[in-house]
Amino acid sequence: MLLLAGRRILVCKHALRAYATTSTPRVLIFLEHRQGAIESGSLSALTAAGQLGGTVTGLVVGASSQIPGVVDKLQKFKGLSSLLHSTSDLYAQPIPEAVSPLLEKILSESRYTHVVSAPTSFAKSLLPRVAAKLNVPTVSEITSLEHDSSSNTTTFTRPIYAGNAISTVRLPSSIPIKFFTVRGTSFDPAPSEDSNVVEATAVDPVNVSDLPTRHVETRIAKSDRPDLSIASRVVSGGRPLKNAETFAATLYPLADVLGAAVGASRAAVDAGYADNSLQVGQTGKAVAPELYIALGISGAIQHLAGMKDSKMIVAVNKDPDAPIFQVADAGLVGDLYEVVPELIEKLKQ
Repeated sequence: MLLLAGRRILVCKHALRAYATTSTPRVLIFLEHRQGAIESGSLSALTAAGQLGGTVTGLVVGASSQIPGVVDKLQKFKGLSSLLHSTSDLYAQPIPEAVSPLLEKILSESRYTHVVSAPTSFAKSLLPRVAAKLNVPTVSEITSLEHDSSSNTTTFTRPIYAGNAISTVRLPSSIPIKFFTVRGTSFDPAPSEDSNVVEATAVDPVNVSDLPTRHVETRIAKSDRPDLSIASRVVSGGRPLKNAETFAATLYPLADVLGAAVGASRAAVDAGYADNSLQVGQTGKAVAPELYIALGISGAIQHLAGMKDSKMIVAVNKDPDAPIFQVADAGLVGDLYEVVPELIEKLKQ
């Protein structure tokens, strides 16, 4: 807003209207990394962004010690048309309040029609924050998308009601910048090609003083097993595993022999059997591995929402009427304390 001759002029609204005249999508994707390692969810979001049929510009932020290596990796990913990067100590452990002014600046200086990211905890705060300032909506965790250049509308689908229904959301041309996040299990990660090197451009950071929040600490659970979010095999346990010691003694040997990640139901996490980073479900992580083994998990809809896209679901439960058997490709009614040791021995053979 500007004051000119005592009159208020809303420049933001007029600037946004200019976006509506752009029919070919120009996508800005926020790419995340963890200490130099590219987040797999960002690569899935890159694949989704490419399906819009326009140009895709990446944005990555970080400290001076991180950015050169991250940029070298990102320049080779298929689907990117160009790459923006910004370096600052503020971005070493980024918080939304520090990064949102940078994103606002980039959007005000260039005509982007779409802004996309993975649905990480950071992006879930960053994108709606910026979208709200621009008075436009955000569509979260989309599973498919389609853009009509003739009408400049974009149509998304996303699961609702714990995955029991699919919502179709259409953003018309009157919404100048379309913000959305992408469910990673619905799109393959973008591949890296050594022959593909896109242009990288540095962007000056936006210094922010008196931030209302600050980064205190990051705790990362270290494990030799695959990351739950991207593992091709997952072994999950539920409430019948009694306690943390029994959970570990039962699931970990099976996961190790399969080379699988370990997951848990919400009941197991709430009871203290496993860390909440292992929770699979509506309020946990959504996974879609090649093989998902559910041990002592009844199959509440909140849990099914996070794993029913798995290619092969194997369930072991003492209750023959457990809902998990309705979605399982293979089920065994039995005592998991008898089944799992026998299964481990068979697999070792």
